[in-house]
Amino acid sequence: MTIIIFILVLGTIVFIHEFGHFLFAKLMNVYVYEFSLGMGPKLFGKKGKETEYCLRLIPIGGFCSLAGEEIDESQIEVPKNRRLQDKKPWQRFLIMFFGPGFNFLFAIILLFSIAIFCGSASYEPIISSVEKNYPAYEVGLSKGDKILQINNKKIKTLDDVSIYLTISDKKKNTLIKVKKETGDIVSYRLKPKKVTENKEVSYKYGIGLQSKIKYGFVNSVKYTIVKTQSLFKQMFITVGSLFTGGVKVNQLSGPVGIYSIVGEQSKQGLESILYLMAFLSINVGFLNLLPIPAFDGGHILFIIIEKIKGSPVSQKTENMFHTIGLFLLMALMIYVTFNDIIKLF
Repeated sequence: MTIIIFILVLGTIVFIHEFGHFLFAKLMNVYVYEFSLGMGPKLFGKKGKETEYCLRLIPIGGFCSLAGEEIDESQIEVPKNRRLQDKKPWQRFLIMFFGPGFNFLFAIILLFSIAIFCGSASYEPIISSVEKNYPAYEVGLSKGDKILQINNKKIKTLDDVSIYLTISDKKKNTLIKVKKETGDIVSYRLKPKKVTENKEVSYKYGIGLQSKIKYGFVNSVKYTIVKTQSLFKQMFITVGSLFTGGVKVNQLSGPVGIYSIVGEQSKQGLESILYLMAFLSINVGFLNLLPIPAFDGGHILFIIIEKIKGSPVSQKTENMFHTIGLFLLMALMIYVTFNDIIKLF
């Protein structure tokens, strides 16, 4: 069952992403060779008026093959005005942007659907419980304290608490500023306690953060806006922390890690699966917009360079840039997947 859910979750996210590219390519009159869900050998294909729609063997990934993305002999048959590289910069920008853009829209729809049908979780960073024999209890943090800052970073939501505690240096004191129920502002310094469970090492402060459920259309809209902003903020902080050392490369997860998460979330019910889809969809969209070779953001970077210099970058140069980047990304994916497999054992 986990395998089926995993395929549906990733398949849907990829389909939404590629459909964004496909739709805007069609709107801009770019010739689309193939719209494919999955990778590897073709299982099924149906030829439309000009585009072949395919289902491929490996249910991870997918692609939308556009005329003009790469130099290819087969493109000779495609009229020049139907090729991607011959479109205006703003048209190419929209085609590249709306892959990630559709991921963002999909996530927003999912978050609003969860809120309207299942209730929206409150996002105030208020401590709901403090465990005895853990650092939070020992320094004096208590139930009802509202967290205002962590290591001098302003806290607005429960997600902020989670991400800033995750990236904090576990060997140093963490500074937590709270507002007591009495109205007093108090700061505490504490180190997390190292805990080993089932051979897995984790660090715990002993703080419980439990949100209350609210209902209604207005609450659902507020939740969707705040949660979307919060997830984007998490992505900015996480990517930034990869360069500062707050997040290590071996903490990243690939398909194997996501499979494990899907298995855990599926036990919690449909709401948890839908939230995971929204979270992953924003992740996919955000990462694809980074100015990294072979990503949509890499293509957008060349469009921006073209606008600045007043002429297109050589197609051969751009293709080489993306090819090298793709090899580096594949190497990173292999490393991340290897780490995910080790974590399973």
